[in-house]
Amino acid sequence: MNPISVLACEAQPIVVEGLEKVLAACDDLTFAGSVRNIGEAFEAVSRIRPDVVLVDLSSGLASALRLIASLKASSTVSQGILWVVDLPEIETFRALQMGVRGIVRKTLPVPNLLECLRVVGSGQVWMDDSEQVNTFFQRKEASRLTPREKQVVSLICRGMKNKQIAENLHITPGTVKVHLMHIFEKTGLKDRLALAVHGRELVDIEQFKEVSTASS
Repeated sequence: MNPISVLACEAQPIVVEGLEKVLAACDDLTFAGSVRNIGEAFEAVSRIRPDVVLVDLSSGLASALRLIASLKASSTVSQGILWVVDLPEIETFRALQMGVRGIVRKTLPVPNLLECLRVVGSGQVWMDDSEQVNTFFQRKEASRLTPREKQVVSLICRGMKNKQIAENLHITPGTVKVHLMHIFEKTGLKDRLALAVHGRELVDIEQFKEVSTASS
C-alpha cells in the first residue's frame, strides 16, 4: 500500500519544517510539499493530488473552507483537514458540513496529528473529541425531519413558545410538544436552547426564510 501523501497549507516555515521531519520518520505517511497560502493551494492540489491537505487558518476560516469544499473538483482523492489553534463548536459543525474530514489542534501532541492524518487518509472522519463527531452524525439525521418538524424548528429559532407556534401553524400546543419530542430524538439535541442555536443547521435555509417571512 502506498503511503498517505500530505500537502500542507501553512504560513509558518518552521512549522512546515517540523511537519516534514515528523512525516519523514513514518513509513505510512509522506510529505508531499507545502504552500504558504490558499491561493497557491488550489494549483498545488490539482498538480500533486495529495491524499490529505492540511490547512491552517492564516488566510481565515472562510477561505480554508472554500478550499476544502473545492477539493473534489481539483482532486477526487484529496481530503481536507483543518489545522487550528482553536475552533468554536458551531464553526466545527459548519466545517464538517462543508466537507472537512478532520479538525486537529496545533496544541495536541504529535501522535494525535499522525493519527488524524492516518484516519482521514483512510477515508474516515477524525477529531480529538470523538463526541463532537458523534454529535455531528446525529445531526445529519435531521435530514429525516418532516416538513412540519422543520417548520417547528424554524419558529423556535424566532423565539416562539409552544402556544405561539401552535397558533402560527394552526395546530394544538399538544401537537407541538409531540413534534418537539420527535425533533429531539432525531437530532440528539437536548433542549430548546440547543435547538435555537443549531436550528439553521437543521433546516434548509430557503425553507427557513420562507417560514420566517410567512410568520412575520
